[in-house]
Amino acid sequence: MGQPMDIPYSSIKSLHVAAAVGTAGLFLLRVYAMVWRPKLLAHRFVRIVPHAIDTVLLLSGVWIAYRIGAAGIRGWLPYKLIGVVLFILLGTVALKRGRTRSVRVGAALAAIAMLVYIVSVAVTKSPWGLLATWI
Repeated sequence: MGQPMDIPYSSIKSLHVAAAVGTAGLFLLRVYAMVWRPKLLAHRFVRIVPHAIDTVLLLSGVWIAYRIGAAGIRGWLPYKLIGVVLFILLGTVALKRGRTRSVRVGAALAAIAMLVYIVSVAVTKSPWGLLATWI
């Protein structure tokens, strides 16, 4: 039996970044639709594609976490994962569970702020994210 295919780290990281951009873009599209064009949320594309991209994002993230190993797990990675969980929770309030429009918009703004935090933690490799540049 041969060796498992060794996929270059840079390829998976690029896929992960592309999926993150897709997730963020489609979240913003769905927030726009929720506020100004609710009928768009019924389109099949908007109901299926975000889940497919999120699956790619999750799988590539797990692969990257495995490759990073203990350095990421003991450092910045748990903070990024907490941010992801908070983004998901805020996103569900924004797009589905919020009872009023103002609650949904507030949750959407908080979810966008969480996206900024997640990206900043990934870029700086610090739990402080962008604040790490000032600390």
